[in-house]
Amino acid sequence: MHLTQSLKRALQLNPQGVATISGERQHTWTEFYQRIRCAAAGLLALGLEKKDRVAILSLNSDRYFELVYALPWAGLISVPLNIRLAPAEIIFLLNDSGAKVLCVDETFSAMLSEFKGKLDTVETIVYMGDNEFDGAVSYEDLLSKSETIEDTGAGGDEVAGIFYTGGTTGLPKGVMLTHDNLVANGLNAVHGFGFTKHSRYLHAAPMFHAADAAANIGLTMLGGTHVFVPKFEPELVLDTFVKSEVTNVMLVPTMVNMLVNTHDIDTYDLSVLVRICYGGSPMPEAVLLKAKALIPHVEFTQAYGMTELSPIITILDDEYHVTDGPKAGKIRSAGQVVLSGEIRVVNENDEELPRGQIGEVVARGPTVMKGYWNREVETAQALANGWMHTGDAGYMDEDGFVFIADRVKDMIISGGENVYSVEVENAVQKHPAVSACAVIGIPNDEWGEEVLAIVVPNEGESATDAHIISFCKEHIAGYKCPRGVVFVDALPTSGAGKILKNKLRDPYWEGRERNVN
Repeated sequence: MHLTQSLKRALQLNPQGVATISGERQHTWTEFYQRIRCAAAGLLALGLEKKDRVAILSLNSDRYFELVYALPWAGLISVPLNIRLAPAEIIFLLNDSGAKVLCVDETFSAMLSEFKGKLDTVETIVYMGDNEFDGAVSYEDLLSKSETIEDTGAGGDEVAGIFYTGGTTGLPKGVMLTHDNLVANGLNAVHGFGFTKHSRYLHAAPMFHAADAAANIGLTMLGGTHVFVPKFEPELVLDTFVKSEVTNVMLVPTMVNMLVNTHDIDTYDLSVLVRICYGGSPMPEAVLLKAKALIPHVEFTQAYGMTELSPIITILDDEYHVTDGPKAGKIRSAGQVVLSGEIRVVNENDEELPRGQIGEVVARGPTVMKGYWNREVETAQALANGWMHTGDAGYMDEDGFVFIADRVKDMIISGGENVYSVEVENAVQKHPAVSACAVIGIPNDEWGEEVLAIVVPNEGESATDAHIISFCKEHIAGYKCPRGVVFVDALPTSGAGKILKNKLRDPYWEGRERNVN
């Protein structure tokens, strides 16, 4: 399969349909096709050769989306960069990937001065903003001064993109995703996101994330419309829902929480919105139920996976987002395996466990990564016995629904009992004074570890640690309840919206040989 085949299909099915809406700019699929062929030619004219890497450091935009197709059209490999990283971290990614070209927009152009003399392989800067930028090639000039070229034919098992993991554990690793990987998950996204040829999808979550690739390829296959906002801001997203008649969007739970807590959300006409797909981290039930109460006509779908799986491996359909009736209880799951994949739960010896027993979730199929860039040992470990080891602890019920208990390392052992933090977080999140929370294990000389809840209170609300702990005891077993509560203004998150629990744990475990007791 070829990543570019989705574009060719869109051109055949809907040549005059609207392909992209980005601010005041709008292009049809015919115009989009012309632009990416010029961009591909312009990039090769810079001296690039097939399989060279091109990095992108930019907020969401139609130009970013054009590069998603121009790069494979030219036989090049994309390296989407996490926009929330510090300059030193970005320098590491650029050098690790061996990128020869860096495409950067106006938001991050000021960072270029911090890169000087520190980049090993970058030869050219392409500026994606509207104006000229000293020392950089203008993206629009690159297009206007280039003739079109035909597709170079890259596809199959060739690497299409190197997506760096969020760095939640150790140094970031470059996940090599092939054309086959991305197209296969694009097909999964058609189902999971509920796309049709009439869909208008809002790119609100960061486009550097692999989940965006799955969505953009899936919708492009159908010739739908891509709408862009530079970054997630609740009011901007709500305005864009209305102005651009958005039907579909993918958000991480933190974003859903911010949307439903927007004070005037009921003043927006969201009647066109059809489906919200969410993923990236567990959704607190309280947030999900509030969202469904506010916008009852909107369908909700959960997508679970990881970058190494391109990234979707299970889908929880809207019909299971209920709290009563025969389908009740599935709302707490991550859903069932996608059509193209296999999934199972195994013990430490990679032996499949009976239904209902907690072990590590592993997966295989056409969406499993080719490997980690220049990391053969880590690749072999992750793909042991032919299965991608997710590092997530979970179980499968008799109907094939996968329930994620936590990251394996997030399990807290207190007094010999296993406590899975997601259960505690769901309980804490139900308290009316709580906006967001994260639960970690901290050292306790008596119990080994104790449960600590780190809470972001709702604006204008107040609660004491005693109130939170007492409230939890009404919902979960006493040994699972927090022994302490710390109130903070915000939780640290990765560029993909995942809570960085290592940053929360580090102060408590500093100076100890291990991060568990």
